[in-house]
Amino acid sequence: MQVTPVRFSARLLRSVLLAAGLALAPAALPAQGLFSPAITVDEMVITNYEIQQRARMIEVLNSGQNPQQLAREQLIDDRLRMQAASDAGITPTDEEIEDGMSEFAQRGNLGLDQFVALLAQNGVDEQTFRDFVRAGYAWRQLVQARFQGRAQVSDEEVDRALSGTGTGSNVRVLLSEIIIPIRPGTEAQVNSLAERISNYRSTADFSAAAREYSATATRGEGGRLPWQDLNELPPVLRPLVIGLAPGEVTAPIPIQGAVALFQMRQVEESGYSEPEIASIDYATYYMAGGRSAETLAKARVLASKIDRCDDLYGIAKGQPAEVLQRHQQAPSEIPTDIAYELSKLDAGEVSTALTRSNGQTLMFLMMCSRTPEVTADADRQQVSIGLRNQRLNQLSEAYLAQLRANARIIEK
Repeated sequence: MQVTPVRFSARLLRSVLLAAGLALAPAALPAQGLFSPAITVDEMVITNYEIQQRARMIEVLNSGQNPQQLAREQLIDDRLRMQAASDAGITPTDEEIEDGMSEFAQRGNLGLDQFVALLAQNGVDEQTFRDFVRAGYAWRQLVQARFQGRAQVSDEEVDRALSGTGTGSNVRVLLSEIIIPIRPGTEAQVNSLAERISNYRSTADFSAAAREYSATATRGEGGRLPWQDLNELPPVLRPLVIGLAPGEVTAPIPIQGAVALFQMRQVEESGYSEPEIASIDYATYYMAGGRSAETLAKARVLASKIDRCDDLYGIAKGQPAEVLQRHQQAPSEIPTDIAYELSKLDAGEVSTALTRSNGQTLMFLMMCSRTPEVTADADRQQVSIGLRNQRLNQLSEAYLAQLRANARIIEK
């Protein structure tokens, strides 16, 4: 059966898609064994039919590279979730489930009837989708009821996260990046590729994609970046990144001449925060030839000859004035792609990841200096939401792990 994949945001699947594997889904089971038990979770039975149906739905959602194994993991967790919710007196109503199904379908720009029809065309029964939504909804209600008090974020915690004094604690993130250049005529292809990558939850899969498609200097390391304070990222990226759970990927982010994606590998509150930045001094030197091997080689030679931005004036002497530009701007005023590259650089360091003129001109980007400010001006609400979601996610995953450890799970 031909499967028609639907692209959904990784964030949407947070509460129900917890693992990913590496192998392809095996062939369908013989009909006479479909309704026999495949797994028991305490006294709860999971049939071969349920596994086959969930695996097919995972293929349609394009949310895992090993649909069969992921289906087994999900269904075990769903049984534990539903039992825990039932024990707490939580039973989603039919109306709540219908609303949840509609909301899920809308994330794929489809009406509920359209989405159910698409599932049916791919061999997925509506009841399979309904059970999927019911378990996710019940679990979210349980997590909210059980951990609401423990997940509250105080003003003091937000102050520490936003501290620009260099003495408080702060949120820092461990990200991986992919920046895919867009060349004339490749827009649709790149956007489709980026949408697919945005559904990855495996760090190995994301790193493999970075090595194959990314144009940044980190491609050799699978796109992996070192720890960064949240306030070092461009303001536009902070709310996108802080809401991610480990393994999740942002939706594709359009930037000039490229599409960017970021995967969260880890997030924590650090014991020290760098001061908030009031302005950034940086230089852009433009080199003809784009990302050709010859131009990149010239850029490497240039980088080896200079130590500071002022050295570029000697390099650009006799050339048109627009070849070298010096900027001093607040972080919010800097174009997103440039701001992100600058966030990875110390004074005197260079990036050659960006281009202009439809890829025909390489931007030799150099960090000159950062000017800190005394008070932070970040978005308190976004950081508060991010900290709360992070805490809820950690508490819910720990609780589910505890339920798993205490359960008697038998796989046949």
